[in-house]
Amino acid sequence: MPTVATSVIVPRPPEEVFDFLADARNLALWSSGVHAVAADAVQPGDGAEYRYHYPGRHREHRLVCAAYRPCGAVEFRGRRMWSPLGTQVPYYGFRLLPHSRGTFVQLTVTCTLRGGLLLLTPFMAMAWRRDLPVDARRLREALCGPSHAHAPAGPPPVTVPVPDDLGRPPVRSLRPARAFRAGIGTGT
Repeated sequence: MPTVATSVIVPRPPEEVFDFLADARNLALWSSGVHAVAADAVQPGDGAEYRYHYPGRHREHRLVCAAYRPCGAVEFRGRRMWSPLGTQVPYYGFRLLPHSRGTFVQLTVTCTLRGGLLLLTPFMAMAWRRDLPVDARRLREALCGPSHAHAPAGPPPVTVPVPDDLGRPPVRSLRPARAFRAGIGTGT
């Protein structure tokens, strides 16, 4: 699946933003892709494990902190989840940079699909392109309160084609939805 990324400027110091993002239990407060999270580890950090639920699913899944660089980056990778159509592995990444108005945060979501789920790749990418900017605004609101919810979230989401595990380029590149609204690439 393509990687979908967006960014947001949070008017808080990088230390506060990092501490909030580094504790995966906070994902449920603002991310549309996470319903609930419980910690297995006392302290957030590299290798910390969490139990989480996707919205609409009853089965518990595992989430592991795959990278932990204080005030720089934190990444969470889910364990492989099975469904009758195939498997998926979710990935949530956050990069932080100091900014004159607080902290610049880049949010990245990738979901590696296998089996029949590969047929759903365009729909999943479209959903993440729609939801991730909303999640970025919800992140800012969770950290700063509702008065900051309507401030500009930053640049629009970017879809980046990612090669498959064998290093081959993707078969098809997805165009951003706004290109279709503008009549670009629609054949009209």
